[in-house]
Amino acid sequence: MKKYLNIGFSAAAATLLLATAPALAQKASRPNIVLVLVDDLGFSDIGPYGATELETPNLDKLAAQGLRLKEFYNNSICAPTRASLLTGQYQHKAGVGYFNVNLGLPAYQGFLNHESLTLAEVLKTGGYSTLMAGKWHVGDDKDQWPNQRGFDKFFGFIGGASNYYEIGSEEKATAPLVKNNQPYYLQPGKYLTEEITNNALGFLDEQDKEKKPFFLYLAYNAPHWPLQALPEDIAKYKGKYQVGWDSLRQLRYQNAIKKGLIDPNQKISAHDPQLKPWKTLTYDEQQYWQTRQEVFAAMIDHVDQGIGRLLAKLKELKKDQNTLIIFISDNGAQGGNGLRPYTQRTTGPVGTAGSYETQNSNWSQTGNSPLRNYKDSPYEGGISAPFIAWYPKLIQPNTIRQGTAHLIDLAPTFYELAGVKYPEAYKGVKANTLAGKSLVPLLTGKADHVNRGEPLFWERSGKQAVRDGKWKLILPAGANPQYELYDLEADRAENNNLAAANPEVVTRLKAAYKEWAAKNDVVDYNKLRPAPAGRSAAAPSGRRNND
Repeated sequence: MKKYLNIGFSAAAATLLLATAPALAQKASRPNIVLVLVDDLGFSDIGPYGATELETPNLDKLAAQGLRLKEFYNNSICAPTRASLLTGQYQHKAGVGYFNVNLGLPAYQGFLNHESLTLAEVLKTGGYSTLMAGKWHVGDDKDQWPNQRGFDKFFGFIGGASNYYEIGSEEKATAPLVKNNQPYYLQPGKYLTEEITNNALGFLDEQDKEKKPFFLYLAYNAPHWPLQALPEDIAKYKGKYQVGWDSLRQLRYQNAIKKGLIDPNQKISAHDPQLKPWKTLTYDEQQYWQTRQEVFAAMIDHVDQGIGRLLAKLKELKKDQNTLIIFISDNGAQGGNGLRPYTQRTTGPVGTAGSYETQNSNWSQTGNSPLRNYKDSPYEGGISAPFIAWYPKLIQPNTIRQGTAHLIDLAPTFYELAGVKYPEAYKGVKANTLAGKSLVPLLTGKADHVNRGEPLFWERSGKQAVRDGKWKLILPAGANPQYELYDLEADRAENNNLAAANPEVVTRLKAAYKEWAAKNDVVDYNKLRPAPAGRSAAAPSGRRNND
């Protein structure tokens, strides 16, 4: 009898094992996910997208072994981009329609609402460890911080910008940081980009003991102002920018064509008429501007070094073959003339701890080449930036696809790959429906672009855009703005306004925008416009500025 029972038990156990094997295998094969977000990086500001004068060997490796998209869209500026990225919602639906500033309506409250679930909250329900290092910028009050929105571990800063060096004291920190809800002091001489990487890798070491998949959100603030970098990194770029911004802009455009990121029939955007030609500058002026770009390049270089350390850590932990890495930027390179109030706080040369200098339109036009305009605009230079995806188990090497993808598409992508069901409600609150489409068909080669069945939309401080197929409708800024229409298949540089020749397209896209705006609680910005005098531009924490 005992023998019979043992045989019966063994058969039952075997049956149970066979029944659960697929589920166990699926759970074991779920990828780790690393989302790398950089700040104010233009379309051609890295090697894989045309900046061959920059040393980005690790991004080059990810691109050579992975996928690049010709068209990947963001929301043109920091906080709205992060709101969409973290929730899979258009930024108004998530509560950050304008910035991390409360303008008095739920869609413009300046922090993530609870109807919009974060990547960390959802992935955590599916058994993932959730880790973050870097810039938050979607909720200033403590109950809105990362650890309160699903992240098991967090290191970084809460606002929109930070010094890269500590030049104060522990009692009066000028680079206020947080680690798991507690104040953290950056030791003098330490560089913030390095510290972000150090903490991210430390989290991975700790997480390795948990024996479950992880999600790491690695949100570098580089190369956002202030322009501060390590001396050894700056030294690599001495003399590399004497060619000037005009020639380099053309060179990056040609490089992007050679790399397959820009179609050969596409033209470069018209030269910004407000910018001086490089050849008209004096020798001293050229030296001054070269130095600034050397620092900017050094900041990007150090991010690439951090990505190299990340790849080495994944290999050390034997997780490199089952990890998806996505690399994107929150917007295009920053325009402007560098005369913002906080730049007047500069107490040392550009690149040093005392520098509060910013990137300017002259080099930013090069950074966004061949696209038009800058950060915080609805033109391609403001809303389109690099996208690199690396996942050895799934993605074919050196793949380039059209894409026409958006931030809102990342959440459904991650949930599909992770095998995590997006909940209808979370902690008693009904969840907003996801707005995007999974990019898995793009990653696996089953599609060249996202088949979403509806246009993409943008609104930021009254500036509007609609992308539907080849057409893009724009309502720019200005006292009396007029609608502009571009055929991006023929003119991605947005040089030729076709609105007058295609009034029916303009009418159709305006109607689509109106319907989307009503659905997402978008209102007339002129009724909400904050008083400029009410914003603080001095604090490097960035909590109340427009960067």
